[in-house]
This record gives sequence, structure tokens and C-alpha cells, in this order.
Amino acid sequence: MLSIGNRIVIVDDAFEQNLPVGEYGYIIAYDRNPDNAFDYVVRVPKVNRNFFVPNNDVELEERLLQQEVERTTQEALIDYALATYNEELFKCVMNGDNEFVEDSEMISAEAMSQEEFIRQVNLRAWI
Repeated sequence: MLSIGNRIVIVDDAFEQNLPVGEYGYIIAYDRNPDNAFDYVVRVPKVNRNFFVPNNDVELEERLLQQEVERTTQEALIDYALATYNEELFKCVMNGDNEFVEDSEMISAEAMSQEEFIRQVNLRAWI
């Protein structure tokens, strides 16, 4: 259950009450009536209105930002794996093995000697 004063984002409109989906709002009260389908009273400053909303229609802003960070990180790892032709990394990212991805990146960076690094740089510079 979300606490009063939390900044939320309206993510759905299950009861089709013309909620401003995608807009920010603040939880200003709980609806404690057990016969009611709504859980919160949300204040949306942009439209200057209060809405009764169920729990599934709102999401914490921090949670949405965290999901976006995870999605962006996964896309960046996929792009890196494709750019470096690292098939093993690509398969791990696509299967969701994040622990293995972090370990393999650390091993490859530490295990490379100075001569190997110079050879790789010269090879890429030549291409």
C-alpha cells in the first residue's frame, strides 16, 4: 500500500473514468470503504482535479524510473554485444543472466595484458 504524499504516475484507466494516463499526481487519501473498488484518492495538479483510483491504475515514480534504467541497461548491453560480436554476452543478456554478464566483463578487462591491449588497439586502428 502506498503512503500519503507519494508522487505517483497514472499508468492505466481500468474503469474508463477519463484519467490523465501518464500524468503525475499525489496520493492525498485512502478510500477505506470495503464496498468500494477504489483504493486511493489522487490529486493531479495539471488538470486541477481529484480522482478515485484503484491500486492497479497507479505506480510509484521511483519504480517506473528503475524499470526504465533496467531496460536501457539491457539495450546497451545488447548493442555492445552486437558491436563486439560477443555471442556469449548476447545470449546471456537475452536469457536474463545478469550475474554472468558482470563477471565476464570483469574477467576480460583484468585478464588482458598490456601487450594484448596494444595489439587490439593497433588492430582496430588499422581497420
